[in-house]
Amino acid sequence: MEPRAAREELPACACCGEPAVVCQPVTRRHLCGTHLIRDVEERVLATIQEYGQIHSGDRIAVGLSGGKDSTALLVILSRLLPAWPGSSLVAITVDEGIAGYRADTIRAAESLTKRLGVEHRIVTFRDLIGDNLDTLLIGRETQACTICGILRKKTLADAAQAAGATAIATGHNLDDEAQSVLMNAFRGDLPRLVRTTGTGTSTAFLPRIKPLMVIPEKEIASYLFVLDLFSVLPECPYTKYALRAEVRTLLSDYECRHPGTMQHLIESKRTIERYCAGTPVMEPLHRCLECGDPCSGDLCQVCRLRHSLLE
Repeated sequence: MEPRAAREELPACACCGEPAVVCQPVTRRHLCGTHLIRDVEERVLATIQEYGQIHSGDRIAVGLSGGKDSTALLVILSRLLPAWPGSSLVAITVDEGIAGYRADTIRAAESLTKRLGVEHRIVTFRDLIGDNLDTLLIGRETQACTICGILRKKTLADAAQAAGATAIATGHNLDDEAQSVLMNAFRGDLPRLVRTTGTGTSTAFLPRIKPLMVIPEKEIASYLFVLDLFSVLPECPYTKYALRAEVRTLLSDYECRHPGTMQHLIESKRTIERYCAGTPVMEPLHRCLECGDPCSGDLCQVCRLRHSLLE
């Protein structure tokens, strides 16, 4: 009798009355597993449609690290893909070369793509710059996230181009987007603060889209739990050097005490974007003198980094 009593005490789903598995903090709405899946996928679909992120015939390169966000992204897009006839997916995993970390996530990515029947390509930093991240960071450990971010973005973009992709989809969620807003505010970086990314409107680069940008991290984890796709994987050993780690802790604590904080940050960014519309806050783009990629100066970030690593 005790298990039944325990089940009866669970909050009921707002949609069907079945036991709930999650409570959405802002609305205080409880959802069962079935309706959580439906709700997350409907919000992702609405985001894609609102920003025109995917069109019929598109080939979407999904940045698949093997972690929860990129896993959820690939699963959701594979389920929603029939909405855009003639479209296809290719999953791209970037192997930076991080000992004791990346091997496990690559195995997770390979297992998922086989399960979904999605084409999977693995590319490495060694392909781009001739060495792995661990070697490149010797004596530069505190710069880990900056160096990794620059190289990962370029490696993913090159692989997407080679795969014939029309856009790159990344697993950035609501928490990630809110953290970026706060980090750019802390840095006083107005150009980055007002730069619109993830909507698929880029013209200088292969468009990047963020279909999960309105979904909180906790709901993504719950979505995967319900689908029995959640895996416990190691954390990147360089995370301890990241400013984002501090901002994540600060913002998560504030969101817990004041639900809706992250969404308010996103809304504030959009308000600032509207006020800055038509005002040139970004430097005009040029072509890198060495590789030809679009950049704001004479050299792109990758070529500047390559020079600094050789010094």
